[in-house]
Amino acid sequence: MPQLDAVLETALYVDDLDRAVRFYRDVLELKPLYQDSRLTAFSVGDRNVLLLFPRGGSLDTVHMPGGTIPPHDGSGPLHIAFAIAKDELPKWEQRLGASNIAIEGRTTWKRGGESIYFRDPDGHLLELATPGLWAIY
Repeated sequence: MPQLDAVLETALYVDDLDRAVRFYRDVLELKPLYQDSRLTAFSVGDRNVLLLFPRGGSLDTVHMPGGTIPPHDGSGPLHIAFAIAKDELPKWEQRLGASNIAIEGRTTWKRGGESIYFRDPDGHLLELATPGLWAIY
């Protein structure tokens, strides 16, 4: 059976692409890999890519010299968890507080991991999780 290696890209759909880009760049300090009017791609941990699309802006097939990308979109508040080191959690709590971003929830997992939850400007639920959340993490 063929094997999957990782989740390479995760996409969020946002109401204001410029506002979302500022949040992910300035608050979470993600580095843009690519940006145009259709999307912004950010590097996450130098292994994964977060794609931001304007909501409703990718409903048509994209034709490129190398092929096509089928239509896609999403609505409502979605969820993404970012992995962080355990000793980074207090630093993130301080950074979020300094950016006036409310921490909406906290969880200590039975394997010892901890998570904090907050929202981006589009209402997506973001989680910062330390090792011990999942058996594989």
